[in-house]
Amino acid sequence: MVDKLDKTDLRIIELLQENSKITNLELSKRINLSPAPTLERVRKLESSNIIESYHAKVNATALGLNVQSFVLVSLAWNKDNAFDNFVKKIENIREITECYIITGDADFLLKIVCSDLPSYENLLFKQLSVIEEVERLKTLMSLNKIKKTKVLPYEYDPK
Repeated sequence: MVDKLDKTDLRIIELLQENSKITNLELSKRINLSPAPTLERVRKLESSNIIESYHAKVNATALGLNVQSFVLVSLAWNKDNAFDNFVKKIENIREITECYIITGDADFLLKIVCSDLPSYENLLFKQLSVIEEVERLKTLMSLNKIKKTKVLPYEYDPK
């Protein structure tokens, strides 16, 4: 589907990543198209799964979620069904907001968000470290966010 996108589609994708609350009227003005064809283009992008969903960007600190960390997880692959069992167990831990299968020194990278260090310590020692499929954990504590963008690095204005 990517090869069928024109400059207008790409601009819509870029603008909606920057602000998904933009009205169809404002979007149509920004792309120089009337509202009806703008809405039709957005619906086509949604139905083709280029636009998957819309979300509110929430300030974690304002909610009292002050600790963000990343945990490298190495599995004990000698355990039966290690992968499936590990994934099943972490799905129910709400503080794990993202999980990636990675290459390198570990098997998974977890993004964890907690209210404070004691709650992170509790999560680490009473939930993660007791998962029998876990062989090793390594915490990388986030001190500050330098850059975070939701706009994917794509050529939105092709020449």
